[in-house]
Amino acid sequence: MPELGVAHEPVGETVDVLAAPINPIDLAVSRGALSIGHPELPYVPGCEAVGRTADGRIVWLFGGSLGRTSDGALAERAAVADAYAVDVPEGADAALAAGLGIAGLAGWLPFAWRAPLTGGEDVLVLGATGSVGLVAVQTAKLLGAARVVAAGRSAAGLQRAADRGADATVQLNEASDLVTAFMDAFDGDGPSFVFDALWGGPGEAAVLASVPKATIVNLGQSAGATASLSSEAVRFKSLTIHGMSVYAVPSEVLAEQYRRLVHHAIAGDIRLDVERVPLDSVADAWQRQVDGPGKKLVVVP
Repeated sequence: MPELGVAHEPVGETVDVLAAPINPIDLAVSRGALSIGHPELPYVPGCEAVGRTADGRIVWLFGGSLGRTSDGALAERAAVADAYAVDVPEGADAALAAGLGIAGLAGWLPFAWRAPLTGGEDVLVLGATGSVGLVAVQTAKLLGAARVVAAGRSAAGLQRAADRGADATVQLNEASDLVTAFMDAFDGDGPSFVFDALWGGPGEAAVLASVPKATIVNLGQSAGATASLSSEAVRFKSLTIHGMSVYAVPSEVLAEQYRRLVHHAIAGDIRLDVERVPLDSVADAWQRQVDGPGKKLVVVP
């Protein structure tokens, strides 16, 4: 068996798919919204999966052209092509391990790798009501944040964030002044670390609310593709702004951090709401993903 904890070279075979999540990137590929276009029609979507190789390994498959410019993994079997295979930790449920791939790592990596927490940070999570944001809330608490504030539009999602450890919440569509709301949530001081899956207006407000020398990690644009940031707001407070994409993470880091995250989930430190969807119900699940499902939808052939 290959060494555990590393991303192996593409396995170059077809695997039996055990579980395949539906992700926002799959929707983007289907619309041709990515700069790389999409596979020649017709094609099979699905940018990641947990599957069983011919030699019996249970692996998480991700990266390369999988589901982006070649057929993906929303099927009973998938051609791995140039995707990477990472051994799934023993004892992990396949659907949970699959859901912790793109979505889980997006919530985990900003704190564990891109701008590692050192302990005591006041963390604002923008976009805390979906799967990514809920993992982010739990990760921040797990890795030593002093205070975590969850921000989002869904009242039910914010309640889930509070149940997962958020110390306070901000409902974005209810706040008349987001800058003040963010600062008030930190007793007037503002956040020292911003996890930003939204950009747009909430991202702008977070920059203005942040304390000097705060760190901001942006990994999404659900609230808008652009944000107006003045030079003064960034430079006078010596802010550090990082961009992050799971696709840009080095393969060896991806493998190490994926396995670390899954181990925490097995131990119960990180919870992810997974809904298993039969393959013959994938069309309905696809539409639910468009509308916002509230859970991580994972197709199980």
